Amino acid sequence: MLLDTDFDVSTGDLLPLALTLETQHRLQQFLFHEARLLDQRRLDDWMDLWTDEGMYWIPQQHGQASPHDHISLVWEGKMLREVRTRRLNNPRNWSQQPPTRTARLVGNISAIGQDRDGHWVVQAVQQLSEWRNGELRQLAAALTYKLRPHDDSWQLHFKRVDLVNCDAVFSNLQVFI
Repeated sequence: MLLDTDFDVSTGDLLPLALTLETQHRLQQFLFHEARLLDQRRLDDWMDLWTDEGMYWIPQQHGQASPHDHISLVWEGKMLREVRTRRLNNPRNWSQQPPTRTARLVGNISAIGQDRDGHWVVQAVQQLSEWRNGELRQLAAALTYKLRPHDDSWQLHFKRVDLVNCDAVFSNLQVFI
């Protein structure tokens, strides 16, 4: 899956979506729920939000069009998200002693259209405060999601995290952003 160059990360050429206020509210609550799961370190529940073929991407360059044409900070399919989740949840993981704590603010949520595969393309912004080893780190990002409609909610099919300072030198990105 990591080398699957056919995975569609594009968000152009979208079909319009007409949203009711109720659907917009449910969509916001879904993204708030995702952020809450991550902040509460309920990573197994967060993993359950994903489609099996879903991809998580943090580009290393502004405007990066593909994870295959340039190095990325993160390009993870299901297997790598599971490995990271197991590592973060392992009580003997020395790099998480004490565990990283986070608080996210998610806002400016808007559904911008539907791709040719029926995924809802949604954009948001996020401010993440991370407390790790006595240091507070602030990360700001633009988020782009492709959500697959599922029952009366959605599943994460694609999450792109465009860090404001993606080209900076980072200490380890331990937790999911």
